[in-house]
Amino acid sequence: MRTIGTQVRGIRAPIIKEGDDLADIVVSSIKSSLENENYELKDGDVVAVTESLVARAQGNYVSVDDIAKEIKEKYPNDIAIVFPILSRNRFSMILKSIARSGRKIYLQLKYPRDEAGNTLMDPEKLRKTDINPYTDILTEEDYYKYFGDYKHPFTGINYVDYYKEIVGEECELEIIFSNKAESILDYSKDVLAADIHTRSVTKERIKKAGGNIVYGLDDICSKKENNRGYNSDYGLLGSNKASDELLKLFPRDGQSFVDEVQKKLKDLSNKDIDIEVMIYGDGAFKDPVGKIWELADPVVSPAYTSGLEGTPNEVKIKYLADNDLDELQGEELTEAMKDEVRKKEKDLIGDIKAQGTTPRQLTDLLGSLSDLVSGSGDKGTPIILIQGYFDNFATE
Repeated sequence: MRTIGTQVRGIRAPIIKEGDDLADIVVSSIKSSLENENYELKDGDVVAVTESLVARAQGNYVSVDDIAKEIKEKYPNDIAIVFPILSRNRFSMILKSIARSGRKIYLQLKYPRDEAGNTLMDPEKLRKTDINPYTDILTEEDYYKYFGDYKHPFTGINYVDYYKEIVGEECELEIIFSNKAESILDYSKDVLAADIHTRSVTKERIKKAGGNIVYGLDDICSKKENNRGYNSDYGLLGSNKASDELLKLFPRDGQSFVDEVQKKLKDLSNKDIDIEVMIYGDGAFKDPVGKIWELADPVVSPAYTSGLEGTPNEVKIKYLADNDLDELQGEELTEAMKDEVRKKEKDLIGDIKAQGTTPRQLTDLLGSLSDLVSGSGDKGTPIILIQGYFDNFATE
């Protein structure tokens, strides 16, 4: 009798460097795990590889000077930056690069939280003022008067001070605080939209309101040039600090990688089974206490094999137990429930039996699970093997 459903394993791997054959390393790492831990690959397994491994193997890096050069080319005068996230290893490096261009920077920050949920100021203090975040534009003077002693509860950083320190003597910096994108046009018509998931709306609003030069982070380092890295889909979105002078970009051309790994895993299993493969970055979930939204990457999964298209198609067991099958007990209830699961429709959209199931993309769910298991620190398990995810209560 089967007693276990989904199982998730973090697979240890060697440290990846530029030029490594990552597909071979992924498969050999899984092979070593299978042999040492005494289990086997099964039909419906999912292998997830963190985006940082793929980008590192590709050598998908850009330098601070690379970005500064492109900013100079795109923005001949002052530059206004709208809605960046508060970050030590993401936007901070981009800001450093823009400052090196020598352009004066007008930096507009959302308040009291950024797009990812990071707090810029104490929400309790804000509530005790007559400031209206929906309409009011604050200056640096306003910020320091009311909130200048605030430090992010997790990082311990005052991000206004931190960003001013990053810019230093490289250029002139003026910071304003507003939740209305168009506010920045009072300072400059040449705008860089630095938000992630709302970037298209922000760019469109600024253009309609009279913006002159308007790009997003997805438009910077989006083209192949010399020997630098690039990402044609996301540009600088999803980038991370690699060193004081280098940023690692989100991986590019991921489809060929996942397809290759899938083929090699099928050969490794030596069975007629389907194994799906995906690249994952940040998970898509929100902390209900800390209010932090983990997803600072542009997507959870930039590439995945075809079997991971779509959303779950599941009936809600607790609904059936409380309604259609509420008069049954024990083994009779168990068998009736299994029968309901077996005979479910292929598309349950709109069916009350699916009420309350999660209408999210499979890749978002699986990528979030992978991100939670691997973490972003020193676990050393950047490859995730998920087994039994597509099984259900009726699976023997």
